[in-house]
Amino acid sequence: MKENEKILNFNPQYPSVQDLKKKAKQQIPKFAFDYLEGGCNEDVSLFRNKSDLQDIILMPQYLKKHHGCDMSVNLFGHTYDAPVGIAPIGLQGLIWPKSPEILAKAALKHNIPFILSTVSTSSIERIAELSEGRSWFQLYHPADNRLRDDIIKRIAIAQCPVLVVLVDVPSFGYRPRDIKNGLAMPPKMSVRNVLQAIANPKWCIETLRAGIPGFATLKPYMPENLNLSRLGQFMNATFTGRVDVDKIAPIRDMWKGSLVLKGVVSEEDAQKAIALGADGIIVSNHGGRQLDAAQSTIKSLKNLSDKYRKQIKVMIDGGLRSGPDISRALASGAEFTFMGRPFMYGVGALGKKGGDHTISILKVQLQQIMEQLGCEKVGDFPQYLIQ
Repeated sequence: MKENEKILNFNPQYPSVQDLKKKAKQQIPKFAFDYLEGGCNEDVSLFRNKSDLQDIILMPQYLKKHHGCDMSVNLFGHTYDAPVGIAPIGLQGLIWPKSPEILAKAALKHNIPFILSTVSTSSIERIAELSEGRSWFQLYHPADNRLRDDIIKRIAIAQCPVLVVLVDVPSFGYRPRDIKNGLAMPPKMSVRNVLQAIANPKWCIETLRAGIPGFATLKPYMPENLNLSRLGQFMNATFTGRVDVDKIAPIRDMWKGSLVLKGVVSEEDAQKAIALGADGIIVSNHGGRQLDAAQSTIKSLKNLSDKYRKQIKVMIDGGLRSGPDISRALASGAEFTFMGRPFMYGVGALGKKGGDHTISILKVQLQQIMEQLGCEKVGDFPQYLIQ
């Protein structure tokens, strides 16, 4: 009962991620919400992620003996309270001020992983401090190996337990909304964007308090007083290029913690990840933001989990929006799940309380699913999958 009371601590006005999304959309300027919400090209991959996941059906077992639910998962030597983590998102502070800090604190409170992106708006050091050294870090591989080495050194000093190397951005996705809104590279702030910001006074006030968002982790490497055009040139020059086995091998050699490759969807890449000595893969298509003709993450997951889960940790990110979605992914072979957009809806809707609130409703939903199925442990979910 005490655990139920603990995780039921959320605002009943927003009992679902969809409620949070609706509220967040009212408070975030359109150009920032479009950046969060959009996929690439025609959003086919974005919607396929969700629709294919919702086709997964589970079978409850009502008459079996049931001794309670345990949502905990041991991952890379740490036992987390629930099988869900906060996925990395770039420019988080643009979507809602101080959101990386809010989410890192909430993740620590609930004992789940938070992954900071290289191109988020808080620094490695700040998030490590707030998460007491438990946050993970996602690396956009720099073109300059010296920059790569220095970032990895900072991650090690900050005692991040897991380094996540992003492999699915050999080119920036073609995102019509961002191009129209001026959030492509180089970015620009149009009169329309300014008017959208003014129309959202709470966002404006919080942004003024927090300061104009920037790439905090990259600040030591950026020339001073960059205008927006030169910022775009810097980002393109710094992070353009394909990540292949020759680039990952030296990272594996220098990184002593757990190494995860994010964006793996093919058997060929999974085999290479194993050969490189990676500890895990996150099956992901970048939230449908890179390749509109891509297979959904849940279909990629099923294939890779069946073949490689005994050799490497297989996790998933993309399309998940609820506790039932988490259960569908776990039943399909995922050992852990990650979400990005739902947590940003949470902070966009409820500010400082948004991270705690979103994690709480996901825990409540997942516990209800486990009790309904008769599932006692996270690892038992595949027993309830209807093939």
